[in-house]
Amino acid sequence: MKKLFSILAVAGLFVLTTNTVNAKAATATVVSNFSTVATTAVFVQDEVVETEKSGGFTQVLKEQFIKGGAGFMSFVLICLILGLAVAIERIIYLNLASTNSSKLKQQVEDALASGGVEAAKEVCRNTKGPVASIYYQGLERAGESVEAAEKAVVSYGGVQMGQLEKNVSWLSLFIAIAPMLGFMGTVIGMIQAFEKISAVGNLSASLIAGDIQVALLTTVFGLITAIILQIFYNYIIAKIDSIVNDMEDSSISLIDMLVDHKK
Repeated sequence: MKKLFSILAVAGLFVLTTNTVNAKAATATVVSNFSTVATTAVFVQDEVVETEKSGGFTQVLKEQFIKGGAGFMSFVLICLILGLAVAIERIIYLNLASTNSSKLKQQVEDALASGGVEAAKEVCRNTKGPVASIYYQGLERAGESVEAAEKAVVSYGGVQMGQLEKNVSWLSLFIAIAPMLGFMGTVIGMIQAFEKISAVGNLSASLIAGDIQVALLTTVFGLITAIILQIFYNYIIAKIDSIVNDMEDSSISLIDMLVDHKK
């Protein structure tokens, strides 16, 4: 009996010792994991604070724009605003002027075959865009002769092309002026820097650093303005070319339809 109690006592002590060791190990693991999480949280928080201090790209751009001075930078900003206004207006107008020319051609052809010229004109009146207007002008002269209809289509096509290219020259003007204003600001800033050097009598980097920075910033923002407006300009020109090609194809198709209708 004493041996049995001794064996049970030794077994209980062994189990208690094992549990204590496991508990200490688990506690150490939890403490280690908590320390890792806390260190990571502090690191992330430091990164967030640093990011907030440095600011985003827009904030940096705004600060650099203010450093450039209100003189020439205001003119560059005016070029950007006016150029974007013209570009947005042209893009909206050209998108509204775009027409599914293939569908319109089929509708006019079907109306001309079933209901005559008046039915085809009604289809054109209910459709927006320069292509429909060209169809309408050609159908207006269909009662005279095919040659008269062709002349009307060519003349009115020139008018519609002028409407498509309206104000685009202003956009090209702003593209050319913006970097010129930037270069002018750079030249004036360099002149001011050399004036300070001649007045002081010695060459000091800290003396002229501010003027040179302002001079270079005007050039940078002038080039940025020109690049932005150039992208819009190329899109607008490509859109105009696409509409003009549709107008020319539609003119040829209309003359062919009128010739077939006369037979």
